[in-house]
Amino acid sequence: MSTDPQPVIAQKSPYAVDVEAGKDYWWCACGRSRSQPFCDGSHKVTSFTPVKFSATKTERVWFCGCKHSAHKPLCDGTHKTL
Repeated sequence: MSTDPQPVIAQKSPYAVDVEAGKDYWWCACGRSRSQPFCDGSHKVTSFTPVKFSATKTERVWFCGCKHSAHKPLCDGTHKTL
C-alpha cells in the first residue's frame, strides 16, 4: 500500500454536481478516481479513504476537485492557491 503524503490534484476547479435529497455520495479523496469527483475504488492502493456526503436537499453543490479543501468534500477555493 502506498502512503501518499498528498492527494493527486484531479483538477484545479470544483465539480458542479446536482445532488438529490436523501442520497449519499462518496467523494474521491485521493484524486486517482476515473469517476471524478466520486470514488471508484482507486484509493485502495493509498492511505486515503473516500468521504461520504449526504444530501439533505436537492440542489447543485461544488465538490472539491483539487482534493486540498479544508471543507472536504466541498470546495472552499483552496485550488486558487495551488
